[in-house]
Amino acid sequence: MNFLPFDERKSAALLKAGLLIAGIAVVDWQIDLNIAFGLLYIFPLLIVGGVLPRWQIAGVALLCTVLADVFDPYKFTYNVALPQDVLMFSALAGAGLFAHEVRRNRLAQQQNVERLEEESSARRDAEEQLLFLIDSSPAAVFTAGTDGTILLANSAAGRLLRIEDNLNGRNLFRYISALRHVPLVEDPAREFRAEMQCKGEREDGEVFLANVFFSTYKTRLGARLAALVVDASEELRDREESTSQQLLAGSRLLANAVSHEVRNVCGAISVAHQNLLREGGLERNKDFAALGALIETLNKIASFELKKSASRLEVGPVDVREVLDALRIVLEPRAHEAGILVEWNVPETPPVALADRHSLLQVLLNLIRNSERALAAWPLKRISISVVEKGEHVSIVVRDTGPGISFPDRLFQPFQEGADSVGLGLYLSRAFMRSFGGDLRHDARVPGCCFIAELQSARVLPIDSEGVDDAAHKTAAH
Repeated sequence: MNFLPFDERKSAALLKAGLLIAGIAVVDWQIDLNIAFGLLYIFPLLIVGGVLPRWQIAGVALLCTVLADVFDPYKFTYNVALPQDVLMFSALAGAGLFAHEVRRNRLAQQQNVERLEEESSARRDAEEQLLFLIDSSPAAVFTAGTDGTILLANSAAGRLLRIEDNLNGRNLFRYISALRHVPLVEDPAREFRAEMQCKGEREDGEVFLANVFFSTYKTRLGARLAALVVDASEELRDREESTSQQLLAGSRLLANAVSHEVRNVCGAISVAHQNLLREGGLERNKDFAALGALIETLNKIASFELKKSASRLEVGPVDVREVLDALRIVLEPRAHEAGILVEWNVPETPPVALADRHSLLQVLLNLIRNSERALAAWPLKRISISVVEKGEHVSIVVRDTGPGISFPDRLFQPFQEGADSVGLGLYLSRAFMRSFGGDLRHDARVPGCCFIAELQSARVLPIDSEGVDDAAHKTAAH
């Protein structure tokens, strides 16, 4: 509880000050003694000093000085009374101004205290929210000192490392050894913020692939390291499994295509063999008979149908925009480094087509790589990717401003002379497209090089195909 008079409300304070001034004036008027009652006016001045501005305080001090002079029992003389009045006015005004400054300083201190309490409360709330965010994060969060000692770790960190006890005090470098090479310096200008993918080790010795996002910072106690760690093992397994499935599917397409070509050659050899047999003279020739047996055996091998397995492509409705977003993530950094301008013409409402997402992405990446190679030494470097939906078909058009195709009649043929690698890129790309009811074709009418990947719209029911094997036969037949 506060007993200071200037803490009262302004109206009550002024009333009290007025009553005191009136009371002192009455006492000074009625009591005729050689006593300076005017000094008692200091008390009402202390009261009004806490609620009035400076000029009003001076006015009240002047009023009290006049009252003290009026009720002074001695006659007023300039030589004596005037210096006394000046001293009394100075004393009264000084008391009032002193109370005013005390009041003002106290209010300022109260405001500072309130502001500090608000900042402290806001800081506590922010710390609580931050701690809740860190503790509820599915990613493992660590802070460590220069020697790798863990200072803070959330519950996800314990689950990641399979440690039920408190992680504080353990060595982070024991589990994420690559962080040992991050320089922790005291200079704030040399703070590091980066990410890396490295090997991690759990408490039981199990190794996992870790995506680590780390930064260094400086505190009054020294340099610190903050790291956010995510287990990417499942992502790696999915990626490798997807790559394996793509490789198996492509291998089956290629094997069936080669089988088809071998059957064609065997058919031609068999016709020649039968013609020679009809001409006579070679029936008893053992080498000729052996040749016929070899032709028959090779024909059987070429006619062998690969058994259908679980390595089928997962054909279903695919959001074309999502596939192009993934393509954009891969393409744009490389295109920027190569000085290639990439234009995207995708409708706001993305079409949904029937395809295998990973196979479609591989087809588009193969087309983009071909364009990048063609534009490497070309002055005008631009690639445009457009999506057109028309009726029951969705077309993805990949066009570049390169020199174009020298021999368009050789496109989609495997094992071409002069082609990069073994010349299977476009061949397998078209095989993939046809495996889920689409097609890949080259538009020679457009300047530069233009490929169109055609897909069936998801509004059309998928055909009941016999899987990747039949698609390979169809591709080889074309």
